[in-house]
Order: sequence, then structure tokens, then C-alpha cells
Amino acid sequence: MSCTKNIFLQILWCFSLITLSSQTQSHYTFEVREAQYTRLCSTKSILTVNGNFPGPTIRVNRGDTIYVDVYNKGNYNITLHWHGVKQPRNPWTDGPSYITQCPIQPGMKFRQTLIFSFEEGTIWWHAHSEWLRATVYGAIYVYPTKNTPYPFPQPDAEIPITFGEWWINDVNEVFRQSSETGGAPNISDALTINGQPGDLLPCSIPETFKFNVEQGRTYHLRVINAALNLILFFSVSQHNLTVVGSDAVYTRPLTRDYICISPGQAMDVLLHANQEPGHYYLAARAYSTGFGVAFDNTTTTARIEYSGNYTPPSSPSLPNLPDFNDTQAALDFITNLRGLPERSPSPVPTNITTQIVTTISVNTLPCPNGRNDCQGINGTIFSASMNNISFQTPRIDILKAYYYHINGIYQSGFPRFPPFTFNYTADILPITLNTPTKETRVNVLNYGATVEIVFQGTNVVGGIDHPIHLHGYSFHVVGYGLGNFNQSQDPLNFNLVDPPYLNTVIVPINGWAAIRFVAVNPGVWFMHCHLERHQSWGMQTVFIVKNGNSSNLMLSPPPPDMPPC
Repeated sequence: MSCTKNIFLQILWCFSLITLSSQTQSHYTFEVREAQYTRLCSTKSILTVNGNFPGPTIRVNRGDTIYVDVYNKGNYNITLHWHGVKQPRNPWTDGPSYITQCPIQPGMKFRQTLIFSFEEGTIWWHAHSEWLRATVYGAIYVYPTKNTPYPFPQPDAEIPITFGEWWINDVNEVFRQSSETGGAPNISDALTINGQPGDLLPCSIPETFKFNVEQGRTYHLRVINAALNLILFFSVSQHNLTVVGSDAVYTRPLTRDYICISPGQAMDVLLHANQEPGHYYLAARAYSTGFGVAFDNTTTTARIEYSGNYTPPSSPSLPNLPDFNDTQAALDFITNLRGLPERSPSPVPTNITTQIVTTISVNTLPCPNGRNDCQGINGTIFSASMNNISFQTPRIDILKAYYYHINGIYQSGFPRFPPFTFNYTADILPITLNTPTKETRVNVLNYGATVEIVFQGTNVVGGIDHPIHLHGYSFHVVGYGLGNFNQSQDPLNFNLVDPPYLNTVIVPINGWAAIRFVAVNPGVWFMHCHLERHQSWGMQTVFIVKNGNSSNLMLSPPPPDMPPC
């Protein structure tokens, strides 16, 4: 796409979105196809929706049901996931490959029904097959029902801020090479904001995302982290940011000079244009804590330009961002996010009937088939696990197997507690802990179960922060901690008053996070690390929630056009 055309489209896009119009529609057409895009002085073909990168924005009101006709005119099998849409009783169009559906094959079509319930704020959609979400993603804006105000002063305009990653090479080749060699995938060449790397990267200045503000006005930033493998810090030079919502649920206002956001998370953030007229950078860079783990250390930027008569600086100053490995800075933000109980969709469960403690680990497996060319640690292949089980993707989707009682696709009995007890976060751990089992093992929950999950990070192979996402549900994040979870002491400090209600939680490096939810959405629901490399290595599992005892509490039947396997 040419530079001139991109600038023109960006102006139109910015002009159309910097309004408070909540025009919604009930039907969308998504055509998945290849398109040529130029970034970092190089042009390549990428997979897009309707030729757009990022893809179209979906606008709905709380409680709407809409339909998206997905036509696969690309060269790859694909699925689309509506990240944060709870889809009550309707996992059939949730999207993860071989979990709730088989992929949409090239030349095929699938109508996906999106059932919104209590979501209100910003969430997003993305491909959920291999690494195609590197370029196939877009925003979802969920507006309040008519005549219902926000729980904060009405902003003057809304601005899209979607972070991503860009590879000069074909990202599908990056994924294929990593899968074949067993090594870590090549890191991205740039971070992006709304698809643009920003002023600091080669051949990028003309197309840097820019938006105008007027002094004294307030702007609603709809922020999404669509990066594949990076938690991010972001900030605006000389401005504070106020978080008022996360994962399409409102929060108590939290004002900070930087924000920490993981892949999968979306936030509603207020920017008050209260500085002297000028140009200011919005900038983001990685938060990455894994020892010896390579990561994209570039900084992506957008420009905030005040209206008025003044002489702009030749180069705006960059905001101060925490160091890439500043765990304390990340924790200071994460642990201070609070829910807004008066607008919460559900109270915090207190009578727990199902407790699960699961380790989340990076692992290794032996080089397969007698090979000696694997590129993981000491000639192994990288793997990842929950409770020492590296998830084995089945040949047909688990939802179909569950609904039609097809045997041999998955096994129940995912461990409720770690199979081995050890000092999970010790600096040195026995090498015998490195190797997990490979299974397709799921959690089965009774309808109405009140569930507590403690995610225990480990230092097996190496510790790092893990963003864990649960499909079909949001959950109360009742506690965080560093080190090993203490079953007798740590629950005494759980926040049962105003915990945030999220669908993606950051489990801190060599630490733990505890969540609670009530299993009232029957069906098959995926849970996985949202670092794409960890998901592809097996850090995932599945919840099967049984039907309730009346017809309106049961899994709906499948649509007639489910993609074949």
C-alpha cells in the first residue's frame, strides 16, 4: 500500500473515529484475504480482513446479538475468536481451532453469531489458528444501552490505540520454522500502534499514527494489546492516564503515568489534554522478564498534536517508561487495579466448591524421531504445560466430541493440584522436572460450581510472566503474590471487596495469581497463555461446563454451517 494512500486512509480513519458516535449494526461481512502492505522499507503480502490492517471495528450496544459472515478467501485454514465476548450457551462460534470448531477452509464460509451480555467497554477479535492473529485482528466497542451513562464523565472523543508486532519476514514462516526446529521463534522487527511502527523506526515517520486534541478536553483511548508475545508498558509524555475499564468491565479510576498491559487485555483509558499546546509522544515498549529470552526491544510511537497556534518542537520528548525487566513497576500497576462493585456483573464468590491449583511452566521435550538437530535447550524442543501436562491438540474439535459423544478425542480428569510438589520458584530445579506429559486432558465442571484457580508460576527451564486468558467467562482476580502460594496464609489477604473482573490475568514471574468465577455458562471453553509461543508449546487446557437443569441453562445446538474437519 502506497505511502500517500496510507496517509489519506489514516486521516479518514482518525477523523471518523474521533467522534462519540456509537453507530452500531447487526450484520458484518468479513472477507479474509491477502493484501500487500509496506512496513520498515519492505513490502509483503499479509492476511487481512476486508484488506484492512488492523481489521474492521465492530460497534455494538450492551446486550446485542450480531452476525458476522466470515468468507475465507485466503490460503490458510482460519478461525476467528471474539475475545471477551462471553457467548452465553453458544461456544459454537467462539473460535479457537480444534477446541470449539474445525477451521474455516479456503473457499469456505461460516456465519458466526456473537451474543453480548454484560460486556461494556473495549474488547477485540482476532484469528485463533496458528500465528495468523499477527495481522488478523480488530477492535470491538461495546457501548452502554441507550440512555445509560458511563460511570465517569462523558469523554469528548474516542481514539483507537491497538498495539501489535510486525515481522519483516512472513510470520507463517516464522511459526513453521519454530515448530520444525523446536527452538524459540524469531522475534518481531517492530512494535506497532494501529499497524504503524512510529517515528523511531526506518521508513515509518510519514505514516506514524497521529491524532489531534484540544486543550481542556478529555479523550477516551480504547487500548488493546494485540501483540503476539509481549507484555507492554505504555505512557504519554507529560500526561497522566486514567484507567476506567479493563476487559469490557468498568474499574475504579486508576491514574498512573504508565500502564502495563498484556497480550489479550483491553483497557478503557482517559487522557486529559491538560498540558501546554504542543506535540507529545505516546510510546510503548516491552516488559519482558525471562532470563536469556530474546525479545523485541524497539519502541513504538504515536503523536498527540494539540490544536492551536504554536511552534511545534522538531522532535517531541519520549515519556519515561519503566525498564524492560522492572517487575516491581508492573506489579505496582497490576495489583492496584480495582473493580467497581456497583457496576460489577456478579458478586465475588465466597463459598468455593471447586479449587484448582495449577503450575504454569516452560518445559522441554526430547528431540523426536531420533533427530539431533533440535534447537531448544541442550538439543531439545521447547514445550509448555499446566500441571505438567502439555496440551495435545486433537484431530477434531473438543466441542463436537463432547456434544456428539465421540470417544477418544479428549480425556477428563485434568489434575486439580500439581502432580509434583517442589519449591516451584527456586533458582535451581532438578532437570527431571523439565519434561511434561503430552495429553488432551480437560476440566469438567458441574453447572453452578464456584471455582477458585490459583496459577502458580514456576522456574522450570526459566520463569517469566504469563497472561492467562479464559474463554466464555470473566473472573474476579482476588490475589497476587511472588514466590510460592501458601494455602494457609495467602487467602487471608485476598481482595473479596473490589477485585477487578477480567478475562486475562498476568501471573507474575515466579509468582502466583488467584481468580474466582461461577460456572454458569455451559459448553466447552478454552484456557491458555496469551503469549503465542507458549500456547503453541502447550500451555493450555479446556473447561467443559455441564448443562444446568432447565432448557435455558443448557448448551445450544450447533448452527447448520459448522466448518467440517
